[in-house]
Amino acid sequence: MTDISGPDDAVAPRAAAALAGDQPHAADPVVAPAAPRHEAEADPKRWIVLAVLCVNLVLVVAAVSSANVALPTLARSLGASQTELQWIVDAYALVFAGLLLPAGAIGDRFGRKGALQVGLGIFILFSLAAALSGGAGRLIAARAAMGFGAALIMPTTLSVLSNVFPPHERAKAIAIWAGFAGAGGAIGPLMGGWLLSHFFWGSVFLINVVIGGIALVAGALLVPTSRDPQNARLDPVGAALSVLGLGSFVFAVIEGPEKGWRSPVTLFAFAVAAVGIAAFVRYERRRRDPMLDIGLFAKRPFTTGVVTISMAFFSLFGMFFVVTQYFQFVLGWSPLKAGVAQIPNALAMVLVAPRSTKVIARIGQRAAVVSGLAMHATGFVILSTAGRSSSYLPVLVGLVLIGTGSGITFAPTTAMIMAAVPLRRAGMGSGVNDAAREVGGAIGIAVLGSILTTAYRSGVAPLLVGLRETDAGAARRSISQAIGVSRSPSVSPQRGAALADGARAAFVDGMYLTLRFGAVTALVCAVLVWWLSRGAGTGGTVVTGRGPGGH
Repeated sequence: MTDISGPDDAVAPRAAAALAGDQPHAADPVVAPAAPRHEAEADPKRWIVLAVLCVNLVLVVAAVSSANVALPTLARSLGASQTELQWIVDAYALVFAGLLLPAGAIGDRFGRKGALQVGLGIFILFSLAAALSGGAGRLIAARAAMGFGAALIMPTTLSVLSNVFPPHERAKAIAIWAGFAGAGGAIGPLMGGWLLSHFFWGSVFLINVVIGGIALVAGALLVPTSRDPQNARLDPVGAALSVLGLGSFVFAVIEGPEKGWRSPVTLFAFAVAAVGIAAFVRYERRRRDPMLDIGLFAKRPFTTGVVTISMAFFSLFGMFFVVTQYFQFVLGWSPLKAGVAQIPNALAMVLVAPRSTKVIARIGQRAAVVSGLAMHATGFVILSTAGRSSSYLPVLVGLVLIGTGSGITFAPTTAMIMAAVPLRRAGMGSGVNDAAREVGGAIGIAVLGSILTTAYRSGVAPLLVGLRETDAGAARRSISQAIGVSRSPSVSPQRGAALADGARAAFVDGMYLTLRFGAVTALVCAVLVWWLSRGAGTGGTVVTGRGPGGH
């Protein structure tokens, strides 16, 4: 295939604005933009390529949430402890988030198609290893290796997209990409729940082998190659410092709720993260061709995009964490039914995101992003009204509003980040965008999970008086274990029924506080976007070019 990294042509301001999703306001006169010089060189199969990229994207995003629904089954089948169950999920997330920045740089340097295919091969191989692992330790190791493959895949999908599509189509393509990126978190529980209801626990990982194999062949045949034409040197020191800083930070966030935010392990991890990130910033500032151009954060659109993506995924991933437990442990639904119940959220994101450019054209980028975040917050408030005996209606309305708000928000904020980065360094922009998503999501699960756990433990404490110490300790840790204790032979039927009912009530009270906090987070983010975009006018974010280094 022809290298499509693109000629060194200037991008007209209107084309750059379109890339960022910044369309003219409805009241402004609309002038048809001149066709970009390299428009005729656009890959004729670009929309099929986008479909292949979205399959890869959903595969790696769904791998996080699909494992969550399998945890009860894994506990029974593998005899995994609570700590091992936690690391079955977190090993993937930790490696994935920690390697995103260097993985994006590898794609820029050696070729994005190659990085995509190698990452997909690693992901498939270790998905097979996970499915066939006979113990929790081997499964954790396989999941960590899957995270390495996912880190190569995810930023490459966005950087390939940016190089395949001409400027006048790039905003729409990014919008579709963003919709599937958000929907992947909701698709995972549905896919995992269906597989667990029909097959053994390993099927949750074997499905990656089947879909990944198809994507691997399609990528080999359809995805064009592209790379940084300037052959920027690799930055091994910067890569090591970024992995140290970002990985330690994600580790601290993961361990904080379990070990305590003031525990020596958590505090040490935060200290290592602070030193690593500070050293990374200092080192990158001095490099002529850095892995991450720190100066990008001085650009208001870039910073706005990073902040918005992080805070939006903070609340979104926290919501998935809470709602999945609500469906299964409070309402008593099966994993499959719990997955089906989350489909409206995914559908809303997938359907709305590609149309977000029309919303932006009508009301401006700034107003569109703020409105999307306001819808996000409203959905959280409505979702928080769900109780032990409520109908599905408030859940449905809440999930649709959250999905719609996310669909409006994610596309333009992703475009803000990519528009600030030279096209030749698309992998760098993709790595930052994806790292913001994953770190924001990890923090959201940790912080919102901590709020939920604290409120739950406070509510369930009076019910634990008189129980055996081991039973009381288990019931205090989580609602799932409390329900398990309520069915234990050591607890009388009457006491067990009271414990189960009380645990569900305590969880719902905690869910109310948690989702309201998520709503406040989304509103705070809306205020920040409005403030950071000040002076940009009706069109929202000011985008004047392709960033340092040109096109």
